[in-house]
Amino acid sequence: MAKAIKKQVLGRGLSTLLKDPINDMKSITDKNKVKDIGNIIDLDIKLIEINPFQPRSRFNEESLRELASSIRELGVIQPITVRKLENKFQLVSGERRFRASKLIGKDTIPAFIRIANDQESLEMALVENIQRQDLDPIEISLSYQRLIEEIEITQEVLSDRVGKSRSTITNYLRLLKLDPIIQTGMRDRFISMGHGRAIINIENSKEQLYIYEKVISENLSVRETEALVRNLKIKPKKKTLIKKTVLPNYLKTAKKELSKYLDSPVTIKNSAINKGNITITFNNKKDFYRILNLLKREK
Repeated sequence: MAKAIKKQVLGRGLSTLLKDPINDMKSITDKNKVKDIGNIIDLDIKLIEINPFQPRSRFNEESLRELASSIRELGVIQPITVRKLENKFQLVSGERRFRASKLIGKDTIPAFIRIANDQESLEMALVENIQRQDLDPIEISLSYQRLIEEIEITQEVLSDRVGKSRSTITNYLRLLKLDPIIQTGMRDRFISMGHGRAIINIENSKEQLYIYEKVISENLSVRETEALVRNLKIKPKKKTLIKKTVLPNYLKTAKKELSKYLDSPVTIKNSAINKGNITITFNNKKDFYRILNLLKREK
């Protein structure tokens, strides 16, 4: 009895919001009896098909079971939205509620009926999911991309439709440039969107994967990942190679003899055209004059 009362109260509230005070909840099991578009009705679950435009591709089983348990106790608090087709209904939004209701064996589910063409259905499904569901960053990115490509709207128009800034939309779309392995890791919650935004600054796929594996293995924070990306992008400058001229044998011999005679280190450098210089090392003033006297003696 308590459950029935809760459903009735909820039905009146929703009908009021939808400006339909006369019809609280209509029960239907025969699809041919549905004539009123724009009403909330208790719709036979068997008459509903999944929306092919649904952006969400994976549903958390534990989360569905928790929702199913809540529905078993309190009923479906927020009706799903379906569009009327010729002989059936197609889900526009509320797939988690729909799946959870089927999970506990419910025969009917509160549904708001509307008419929509394929493009409107796609847009409603995508926008509703982006705004209301806990999509992962890649699912949101794919939803934005589908809205832009299939409905043929600009990022500016999309920004108005979903209530997000253009820069936010751009950041999501850039995630699709990540290596598919990294996209999967983000969908599985191994890394956050912040990690992905840092990694996307690296264009090379192999380097992206190198950073991704390092983030996972070392449990790096977003800031640590950003620092790693910055360091990777700073490429060391190429050192200018200086060709060393090999001393010919006669200079090697002279260097050895002169060093021995002067009892001091001697360096000889020569160019490719056989020009060069001789450097004699001395330790102090006294040593300098000693070497100088030796050189004068050879005159």
